[in-house]
Amino acid sequence: MTISKGDRLPASTLVQLGAEGPAPVALADKLAGRKVVVFAVPGAFTPTCHSAHVPSFIRTKDQFTAKGVDEIICVSVNDPFVMKAWGEATGATEAGITMLADSESAFTKAIGMDFEAPPAGLIARSKRYAMLVEDGVVTQLNEEESPGACEISAGEGLLDVM
Repeated sequence: MTISKGDRLPASTLVQLGAEGPAPVALADKLAGRKVVVFAVPGAFTPTCHSAHVPSFIRTKDQFTAKGVDEIICVSVNDPFVMKAWGEATGATEAGITMLADSESAFTKAIGMDFEAPPAGLIARSKRYAMLVEDGVVTQLNEEESPGACEISAGEGLLDVM
């Protein structure tokens, strides 16, 4: 079942690379009592994700803050080492965007946003989307029809519907 507007996100544990190595991050703790943007990409360092999706949230971070968003989280089915390197390479980490790995695709599968594109080497990956989550409940969900598109799931696309 695919997540929908009005649904509560499932309890999930993602992974972030910290000073002491990979550390579990309980998504519920990040969302409780907060307004959070969660956006997902098919893969770190892939063309649209790297040149369009992440930069759109870096550009719009201040606008989200002005609308009361407490945190912006980028999720990808990659390992935490790749997510850390990608956050540094794009400037997302410096901009204050939280880069979280869904290494086993458990969160992505739990919300029904998984897909596969073997010819492109993408196995057990996430569809491209952006959602606004308030106290754990999805209040806006912008899912792209194609993993190569980045319009409604871009920072500007989510801001347009907030």
